[in-house]
Amino acid sequence: MQAKFLKLRTMLHIKEEVARCLLCHDAPCGQKAARAIRALRFDNLWTASELFREMSDDELRAAEAACIHYDKPIRVAALKQALSAEQKDEEQCSKEELPSLELNFCDIVCENPFFLASSAICTNYEMVAHAFEAGWAGVFYKTISKQDIREVSPRFDAVRKEGTPFVGFRNMEQLSENPYTMDFDILHRLKQNYPTKIVIASIMGQSEEEWIELAKMAEQAGCDAVELNFSCPQMRLSGLGSDIGQNPELIMIYTSYVKKNVSIPVIPKMTPNVDTMVKPALASYYAGAHGISAINTIKSITMSDDASVNGKKTISGYSGKAVKPIALRMVYEMTAHPMLRQAGIEQHMDISGIGGIETWRDALDFIQLGCRNVQVCTAVMQYGYRIIDDLILGLQHYMQERGITELKKLVGEQLPNFVLPHDLDRDTMVFPRIDRDKCIGCGRCYVSCADGGHQAISFDENRQPRIIGQKCVGCHLCRLVCPTGAIGMAKRMNKPQKS
Repeated sequence: MQAKFLKLRTMLHIKEEVARCLLCHDAPCGQKAARAIRALRFDNLWTASELFREMSDDELRAAEAACIHYDKPIRVAALKQALSAEQKDEEQCSKEELPSLELNFCDIVCENPFFLASSAICTNYEMVAHAFEAGWAGVFYKTISKQDIREVSPRFDAVRKEGTPFVGFRNMEQLSENPYTMDFDILHRLKQNYPTKIVIASIMGQSEEEWIELAKMAEQAGCDAVELNFSCPQMRLSGLGSDIGQNPELIMIYTSYVKKNVSIPVIPKMTPNVDTMVKPALASYYAGAHGISAINTIKSITMSDDASVNGKKTISGYSGKAVKPIALRMVYEMTAHPMLRQAGIEQHMDISGIGGIETWRDALDFIQLGCRNVQVCTAVMQYGYRIIDDLILGLQHYMQERGITELKKLVGEQLPNFVLPHDLDRDTMVFPRIDRDKCIGCGRCYVSCADGGHQAISFDENRQPRIIGQKCVGCHLCRLVCPTGAIGMAKRMNKPQKS
């Protein structure tokens, strides 16, 4: 048992080890090692493998010696060894030309589906230019208004779990603090200097006249489209942001006014603080919108005193990895609802997906539910614009593995696999299966099943868990809590007949 544990400790630590990396700026471990570790962190195994193969043992040792860390250096050599042992033949990097990620969004040709979301990550010319040069296809610029925006301090908070940087992020930030004429000048210069990039102005008005005025200014600045912010959850004044997004009638009115006064695509941005996305989506459709951005942040409360403003707290917006399942649900409501499909919404409005996107796999989930681009914010705030490298390469390698040459073939491909709860198969089940070579006898599966499941796992004196078939219902809680990946799935079979 001890020998097996020592072997596993060196071979099954990839995710934990790369999670420890601080992802330093200008990392002293060297560009190649830092890039390889970052590729692993963001699920880009192909690039990591290629970089590690190019590194000699001396380079690996030097990188590890140079690592700066508050605890212990990242085990760079062991990472290479573990990755080589775990990789399958089909996961090896291919030297063939990678497929294009070009995709149309609202009849606009985009070089890839990755955009900056309207937020603190795109508030001036220099920031957006830096992102464009890094490889981002476009920007939904931070929302422009004619209001006097005064922000609070501090205005961010985070929800953490077991050493993760943060699984959820809360912000009290509102709109751009720049004079609105300055912002439109910035957008004009960005489009002039980066003509192949997509520049979209996000706007918020306080009246019909203001919505029209700001939209016209966006068009005059050369913007490719205009996003209507109907979704900000923490506006200082009532009747703005998510107050509009919760009212389909107001969505239709303001969208119609803008649509009739500009020729560029109009894209309402939706709030998740509604019971269903169907009504606001239909309102946007009937108003003539070209697309929808979804979702903005979720109204929330965190209780940290460190995030209070002069001792006071408030409701504000929640984002990050934790909101991704909610965002996917709301995207699915728009792309799959029978009423919307009957209206022909998928032919007339494109969806821009937002919410918890960090890796190319996250982006793929949104695309497979029908999105034609995705917007990223919180991950950039954590890790910087540089994550675009692994978003692009990861998605390209995935397409290459599947033999897909056009990204549009992935759009909506998972929709046929979704059914209503009452249509799910309830006559068969899948038993969990324990891989004895990977099991280290920690007993986590036993504890979870005994206290949170169906008491269907025994744990003997040799620290061996065993599935009790008569009690197991195939819920797979044990598989989810296993820290070494030792619990997999057996073949699906008919449920045992009840006596």
